[in-house]
Amino acid sequence: MSTSLFGKVCCWDNLLLAWKNASKGKRGRATTSDFEHQIADKLLLLKKDLINGDYRPGKYHHFVIEELKRRRISAAPFRDRIVHHALCHVIEPEFEKRFIPTSYANRVGKGTHRAIDKFQYYCRQHKYVLRMDIVKHFASIDHEILMKRLGIVIKDIPTLQLCRLIIDSGKNVHDQDRDYYAYPGDDLLDVCRNVGLPIGNLTSQFWSNCHLHSLDLFVLRELGCKSYIRYVDDFALFSNSKHELWQWRERVATYLETLRLRPHDESQVHSVNNGSPWLGFVIFPNYRRIKGRVARHGIRRVRSRFEAWQKGDVSYAQFDDSVQGWINHVSHGDSFGLRMRVLGQMTWSGKYGRK
Repeated sequence: MSTSLFGKVCCWDNLLLAWKNASKGKRGRATTSDFEHQIADKLLLLKKDLINGDYRPGKYHHFVIEELKRRRISAAPFRDRIVHHALCHVIEPEFEKRFIPTSYANRVGKGTHRAIDKFQYYCRQHKYVLRMDIVKHFASIDHEILMKRLGIVIKDIPTLQLCRLIIDSGKNVHDQDRDYYAYPGDDLLDVCRNVGLPIGNLTSQFWSNCHLHSLDLFVLRELGCKSYIRYVDDFALFSNSKHELWQWRERVATYLETLRLRPHDESQVHSVNNGSPWLGFVIFPNYRRIKGRVARHGIRRVRSRFEAWQKGDVSYAQFDDSVQGWINHVSHGDSFGLRMRVLGQMTWSGKYGRK
């Protein structure tokens, strides 16, 4: 990579684009509005701080969401989110050249629904599947191992130093979970290692793909698994041999130890004909069902938004966006009956029920 890489991160055009991307969908929020006051002066000051080495990330704002599972979100200050966008806009293309085609999370042209389609495609080609995921994935990412991965691609020292600043800024956000994610190694100083990335950062999603890229290459090259798919820390291997998949399971678990990560013990090999949970759906070779808890969550959300619209708490456009988003998602499964049941209870259901 070019030694002028850091200059590309800090250039005016890139920072201006980063501000626009960071503010999309958030223009009405106080933090965004505050930064937009005298925006040119603030971007120039940010550029100066970056170039002079004076930039330091601010404190995170923590909150909990209860969608499907309880998650602690750590939101960086708006100024830092601009830096995240500016950095990723420059370095992502170099990593994208290296990422495998069947890694679907947080990548342009990929996403949840294409990952679901590919999973079902593999179900039609093979008899068995091994599904695995990682215990406390974001909370367990080791900073030194991640930096080594980044250093393989990024040779520009100031850019690496900026990566280090952002990565280390999240080292304390998961301290309340340390008993759960600590890797059981033989180093008595394990507890002193910097681990964990904040859930909520654009960079955390990108770092995750960088961190697990070596796992992708291990599965494809070392194991010789030709049908493999990953979405964040959920990944699946397909084969016509149960025995082969069980062997692969042990080898993957051993490899994850080199990354100081652990797979969940529940990882099992089973027939694709029995249905496989994957990204909110249960996938069979010829059809898909919505997972029960996902369906229940969606129903509660649609009804809640409907009641909010009736009370005048949200506009019809906001309510309609929520409903359309839910329909577009569940339509990727065999959900016609579910949609008709939910939407049929509302007087305007004809608009949605025919989708």
